[in-house]
Amino acid sequence: MRPKVDFSLVFLLLASIGYPLQIQAQTEDALLLSMRQAGEARPAIASAAPWASASPSGEPQGYLIDVTNLALKRLSAPKISAALTTWDAMIPGLQARCFDLVLAGLLITGERCKVVAFSAPITAQQDALHVLPGNPKNLSGYARIAQSPDLKLAVLTGSAQEACALKQGVSSDRLVRVPDIQAGTATVIAGRANAFAVGQFSVPNPRQKGVEVVVDKQAPVAGIGIAFRKEDAHFGTRSTGSSMR
Repeated sequence: MRPKVDFSLVFLLLASIGYPLQIQAQTEDALLLSMRQAGEARPAIASAAPWASASPSGEPQGYLIDVTNLALKRLSAPKISAALTTWDAMIPGLQARCFDLVLAGLLITGERCKVVAFSAPITAQQDALHVLPGNPKNLSGYARIAQSPDLKLAVLTGSAQEACALKQGVSSDRLVRVPDIQAGTATVIAGRANAFAVGQFSVPNPRQKGVEVVVDKQAPVAGIGIAFRKEDAHFGTRSTGSSMR
């Protein structure tokens, strides 16, 4: 199942990212200037289809890439030169200026909003457990994992799901930390974990990949956005007056 994208928000984001063409006579945005000088935009991505991933030839692909490319066509930095990285390295790398923005489909959380600015949500989802077909352990969410000391849960290192699992009482020694979504599903199929916790739309065609999706109905609905450095928050706001989180 593909993510349920709110295209009105997508086009709001396009308009927001494209604002400098409308006001560049008044001011020059530092991030835009940097991308123009480099001749490219340098987003961080993960191997997280359909949000953003690398093709077999190494080219960035996914609907967040497509959205950003449409916006950058209005700028003088039309080329995306994406860096494939791990979830736990994205925000530190953004702050260290290794990347211009993060196009990985990060959940908008309170903790992340303390250190980065997010675009308006592009889509929203709940967390889900990806389990073996038939759900042999009858799992329903984080609470069920926490209550059963014999169960193990795979999570992306540095992900919102890792933090949520710990907060809900799943002990750290029962978390199997993996670098990407493909490794998460493989860990379940190989029997090294009983479930893989990630967003409900984060594994495209899950049945074809050998897993079943069980949405945690107690999990909050969380937005997904594009992340910027705090000092670049105005890059996505001036033309529309929309707020960055």
